[in-house]
Amino acid sequence: MAAIECNLKEDCSTDLSKSPVFSDETVKTIEEHETSGIPLQSAWTFWLDRAISGTTVEEYKQNLTKIYTVNTVQSFWAVFNNIPKASAVQVRYSYHLMRDERYPLWEEPINQNGGTWRLKCYKSDTETIWKEMVLAAIGEQFADCVMEGDEVCGVTVSIREREDIIQIWNMNASLASKATVLDKVHSLLPNTKFQELYKPHQSHHAYGRR
Repeated sequence: MAAIECNLKEDCSTDLSKSPVFSDETVKTIEEHETSGIPLQSAWTFWLDRAISGTTVEEYKQNLTKIYTVNTVQSFWAVFNNIPKASAVQVRYSYHLMRDERYPLWEEPINQNGGTWRLKCYKSDTETIWKEMVLAAIGEQFADCVMEGDEVCGVTVSIREREDIIQIWNMNASLASKATVLDKVHSLLPNTKFQELYKPHQSHHAYGRR
């Protein structure tokens, strides 16, 4: 199982292209938490990718690194606290936290009818927003913010040259206009400014061909 160890200074830029694994001690701790921790309502999987223009869907999928699938609150924290912080990740990399073990791919059958709320934020706010959004996701705080037949199924942080982008994935783009997900985001981050929009996966110019 590919994963990332974080024994890094917070002010360094982390090269994740080689995808080192967790230490044996960290893996043991995570596994212990998986069997004895407080269960989450569903499993969640951490993924890592590096944006490379011109790749096909299959190439993109092959370049994804699965970090770990967590099933308890404690194992979530054991993973979250032992991967590099978003501020230490190089430009063009993204972390994803996806429900169950689904891939963070627009074209996956389980995802293809959905979309994302995109929050473009200042780099000084990225850590705070990312942390609040993943906690809201695993705590099912968005459950009452979407219509019946829809579900929040992932959160992504993408590190870019200037502002970073955080995305909240849902499964049914046709119901997004009736959702109150952004209201929840603002309630969780009342003093944080960002640009926001909703984008269906199938509206991306690279959908189906990357």
